[in-house]
Amino acid sequence: MSYSLEIAGKAPLIDYAVLIATAFINSADDSTAIKVDFIDDKIISKDSPSTFKLTTKDQSYTSNVDALNALASDFPEIILAKEQSQHWITFANEKLIIKDFSKLAVNLEILESHLNFRSFLIGHKVSLADIAVWGALRANPVMGSVIKSGNYINITRWYQFLEDDKRFGGMVELMSKSLVEIRKLAKSSKTAASGGKKEVHKANFEIDLPDAKDGDVVTRFPPEPSGYLHIGHAKAAIMNKYFADAYHGKLIIRFDDTNPSKEKIEFQDSILEDLLLLGIKGDKVTYSSDYFDQMYDLALKMIKEGTAYCDDTPLEKMRAERMDGLKSERRDRSVEENLKIFTVEMKNGTEEGLKNCLRAKIDYTALNKTLRDPVIYRCNLTPHHRTGSTWKMYPTYDFCVPVVDALEGVTHALRTIEYRDRNAQYDWFLKTLNLRKVHIWDFARVNFVRTLLSKRKLQWFVDKKYVPNWDDPRFPTVRGIRRRGMTVEGLKNFVISQGPSKNIINLDWNIIWSANKKVIDPIAPRHTALDKENLVPVNLSNGPEKEYVEEKPKHKKNPDVGLKKVYYSSNLLLEQADASQIADGEEVTFMDWGNVICNKVHKDDNGIVTSIDAELHLDGDFRKTSKKLTWLPKDKFVDVEIVDFDHLITKDKLDEGDNFEDFLTPKTEFHTSAIADVNVKDMKVGDVIQFERKGYFRLDSNDDGKYIFFTVPDGKSVNKYGSKA
Repeated sequence: MSYSLEIAGKAPLIDYAVLIATAFINSADDSTAIKVDFIDDKIISKDSPSTFKLTTKDQSYTSNVDALNALASDFPEIILAKEQSQHWITFANEKLIIKDFSKLAVNLEILESHLNFRSFLIGHKVSLADIAVWGALRANPVMGSVIKSGNYINITRWYQFLEDDKRFGGMVELMSKSLVEIRKLAKSSKTAASGGKKEVHKANFEIDLPDAKDGDVVTRFPPEPSGYLHIGHAKAAIMNKYFADAYHGKLIIRFDDTNPSKEKIEFQDSILEDLLLLGIKGDKVTYSSDYFDQMYDLALKMIKEGTAYCDDTPLEKMRAERMDGLKSERRDRSVEENLKIFTVEMKNGTEEGLKNCLRAKIDYTALNKTLRDPVIYRCNLTPHHRTGSTWKMYPTYDFCVPVVDALEGVTHALRTIEYRDRNAQYDWFLKTLNLRKVHIWDFARVNFVRTLLSKRKLQWFVDKKYVPNWDDPRFPTVRGIRRRGMTVEGLKNFVISQGPSKNIINLDWNIIWSANKKVIDPIAPRHTALDKENLVPVNLSNGPEKEYVEEKPKHKKNPDVGLKKVYYSSNLLLEQADASQIADGEEVTFMDWGNVICNKVHKDDNGIVTSIDAELHLDGDFRKTSKKLTWLPKDKFVDVEIVDFDHLITKDKLDEGDNFEDFLTPKTEFHTSAIADVNVKDMKVGDVIQFERKGYFRLDSNDDGKYIFFTVPDGKSVNKYGSKA
């Protein structure tokens, strides 16, 4: 007989059941194996929403129900209980594909009740009913949160048991990987079809920089050394580096050091260190202060040409006049008077000079308020960390950036879209001063829910002792998220995946942590940790007479990660949460060992499990147990502390006028005492591991044998305080 199953790669599979059914048939009947192909095309007719086509000996099927029934008819001994399964096939395809949870919940209750005293939907082994129902649930995006909620104990038990069967979970994983590969191939084919030319600078960003010439592009990253590098800065730095490399050009790292009141050598050095950590090294490092003399001369030029004037209007009045589009009383000062104030009073920081600022004379009535005679120089008597007391006045950002960009040969200024209104001002300075053209490309800044990126506000948290320093794992600084467990590769992959979009959105942190998980999961060693509160002794009546040790893989899917020591004993420990779910006489699986029959579960008057009498049953089938438990030998463990974190503020997005101090999260740090396997003694600070069934963790410190682990969010988990990690 000739059978084939084609699965389209461009549309999401609406149900995994047919694929799983073929896995059962292929594993049981080699002579009539069904050929499965993943293809990059919508293989079904235009008016059909299906994403697969099953071809049997005499017909093709694109309906999930029809395809399952056809397979059941042709392979009745393999896919069991066709007649009894009809109800569940219909139920799955009509009741369990609903994405509205309020409606889905009603149907889940029916399934939960049916599974109350059953291991399978029909009979005592997997049938067509299990395949149909599990496939529908696995394809429903709502089910992830349903399983995690813990509200459907029987469904979760049944679902996870089938997930462990490679014909279920393994086929889903195979399909996911296969579709990723064919999409990559399709993209490569598209490139080849266009003549084999691949514009390297387009890559993930898909934009053309205006007037960009290969080898001539110069970008710049101009941080102010007034705080530590945060994730928003990281995006700008990575993008500027990306385009410089893509066009075989140059990247300038320039410190915009024009405000001595806020700037420190500490911040400057930390920014360079963090950039190197991200793999970003500029072709040269410069400072705006290197150009103070030239900017001063250009300001004099503007005064002499009548395009700048000194103004001593009180600050609040000046702001009001700019807001209302009113002319300053000082706008018509003579060139001579302006020169005297600027070159004598302001330059020397006299009492009169401190009252004045220098403003560009553009258009005080302009609809674009950034053109309403912006301030371009103001006095500041604070000694500069590089130039000392040489200067008593400094250029503003608005004046400094276009001037220095032009002087340094920058061809393309990539900056966040919040400066878009200032683009006209930027161009005005270049034209007025007869400086070379610099192209501007705007991109959206990175915004995350419940996150502050303002350096002023972050400094407030440090000053008020809400956090110890700028590397706190609750901070969005590069050092903070690195300390939380973010990898350099994960951060760079996230930024590149976002690209230079101009759309401003408030991202969930789950997005970046999901990118990070893809990096750490294949290489993170697997270890064991148990919550220390009310640990439960387990006494194995037929356990080993003497404790012994075996070496096991640290990562079952990646042998290159190495080996770990696992100690076996008759006296073990379980977490209270696991022990409390075990019934007398129940058979469970102890991970990295085998099955155990729990003959008697002892509890105190409060229902707390105090001990378990059990016996090894190593001949037992782990596939038939619903509980896969982590354990540790009673006398071989290390005390550890696990620390989890919440966001610093409670509101997803602060509105204009909101005071962030009104939205502080009451408690943001959570500590749990635990015990872990002795292998953690070999870890170094900064190592990332997975405590099985708990998640990912980074060793933050091990001073004096005290091992402190920080949780590493995985993009899915919900913390004990109820908010997403």
